[in-house]
This record gives sequence, structure tokens and C-alpha cells, in this order.
Amino acid sequence: MEFYAYHGCLEHERKVGNRFRVDFECIYPVLAAAESDNLDDVPDYSQIYALIAREMAQPSNLLENVAYRILNAVRNEFSVITGASVTVAKYNPPVGGQVHASSITLSF
Repeated sequence: MEFYAYHGCLEHERKVGNRFRVDFECIYPVLAAAESDNLDDVPDYSQIYALIAREMAQPSNLLENVAYRILNAVRNEFSVITGASVTVAKYNPPVGGQVHASSITLSF
């Protein structure tokens, strides 16, 4: 997923914003969905996307905080998900050199 958001410790990052990538993986009991072929037996991916978009829209100083908030929201809103991993990457971070992206990955 890609978003334009306003995360960062520097004032200009929070004013100008930047592009971010979010990779999300989750674990849930898939056998019911595999057997039923029914959308009701899986977490709704569009709802997960909306949750991540909501958290990305809330500015944070640190990518760690963004990833933590995403995981907490997933845990609170999708009881069927028993584990998840999220990676939040900031493209072209202001580190004083040419860097494609910096990222953080958190899991539960």
C-alpha cells in the first residue's frame, strides 16, 4: 500500500509530507475460508486497508509509532487475526545522503 503522509521528527517533514509504503501480513484460521470459499470467513481486506489508511493519516514523529498503532488497531478490530506483521517504509528519508527508503517492521 502506498500513502502520502506527514510522519517525521523534522518540522518540514510534518509540513511537506512524504511518500510511504506499508506492507501488511496477518495470520488467521484459513481452513474455514479455504473450504467454504466464502468472504465471511476471512478478515475483510478493504476494512484492513481503511484501518491502515486511517492510522497513516495521523501524523507521528516515528515510524515505530505508526507501525505500533496499526498493529494495535488490527488487534482491537479483528479478533480472528491471531498474528500480524507490518512494515512502514519512508521513501527518501532526510538522512544526509541518497537512501531509497528507511523502514521499521513490528509483529505480534
